[in-house]
Amino acid sequence: MKLRTYLLLANCISIAFIIGFLLVSFQYMLVTKKQLVWLVTATIGSGIASAGLHFLLVRPLESSVRRMRDGAASIASGDLKARVTQQTRLAEFRDLAVQFNAMGASLDRSFAQVKAAERAQRELVANIAHDLRTPLASLQSYAEALEDGIVQDEESFGRYVSTIRSETIRLGELIQDVFDLSTLDADKAMNNPDAQSEAAVFEDSLVGLLSRFAPQLNAKSLHLRVLAPERSLAIRMSAVHLVRVLQNLIENAVRHSPEGGIIVVEAKELPERRIRICVTDEGAGIPPEERERIFERFYRVEKSRNRAGGGSGLGLSIAKLLVEQYGGEIGVEPATGQGSRFWFTVREA
Repeated sequence: MKLRTYLLLANCISIAFIIGFLLVSFQYMLVTKKQLVWLVTATIGSGIASAGLHFLLVRPLESSVRRMRDGAASIASGDLKARVTQQTRLAEFRDLAVQFNAMGASLDRSFAQVKAAERAQRELVANIAHDLRTPLASLQSYAEALEDGIVQDEESFGRYVSTIRSETIRLGELIQDVFDLSTLDADKAMNNPDAQSEAAVFEDSLVGLLSRFAPQLNAKSLHLRVLAPERSLAIRMSAVHLVRVLQNLIENAVRHSPEGGIIVVEAKELPERRIRICVTDEGAGIPPEERERIFERFYRVEKSRNRAGGGSGLGLSIAKLLVEQYGGEIGVEPATGQGSRFWFTVREA
């Protein structure tokens, strides 16, 4: 039943009750016949006037309901951009239209996030498959060569075994990166309530990394310079996570630094008990249009997409997730002269 019909029926029922009351009054001689005629006429006239008034007043109400219905139908059909106008004299329907539009906007954002997540998941799977295919192909070809006895001299045999070992390590690192990334995503979804209660010492974490990077630094004749305040810096981040962030940034700097270059690790104290840690290299640098995407998963600057450059394309993404997990920020900027300066901020414990 339509709203207008419902209200008209209610009006007719009211008139019928009044006329019935008048007839009962006449039967018991409470009113004369002449009074009964006048009262019935007045009641019917009032009813007609009331019906007309209902018709005029219900029109904007029906119009508002119709707009809400059409908007809901559009959203139900998949048009999440559909909105309803708020031009009505009825305050309740204006509020309802505002809430309806807010719901539509929220659904649109949620759907966009779902689509982005699905697209990212497809890209993630495709990139993982691509990155796994290369070392697996190398492992298979070198293993088959050794199995078939193609390699006879000891030097070539050792080189083949060394390649198999390095590709195995590379596979392990990629799998570990993917595992870490999924773990960090889960922690982020749960807001990691324990993240703020942990602390690490910057100098201790950095010293532990120096021995790990010594072979790589020596292989490229790189120099690592550390600039930090004289006092100890206690950072509101777990030691494991701080080491991982520093490791990923230093690995990136070592990978892209030229032979004999200098890598600078610097810690600066900022206002409000914040600390800014920078890792600067003397590499080719990052084009401005690439800086926004450098922290995306599996994203590589075009110059370093070749496999010789190493890296899974996940290290910077992991560093970003870890820093943001503790309420910090991370970014990259051009270094003075040549190279790139990767920086992140953390709070002092």
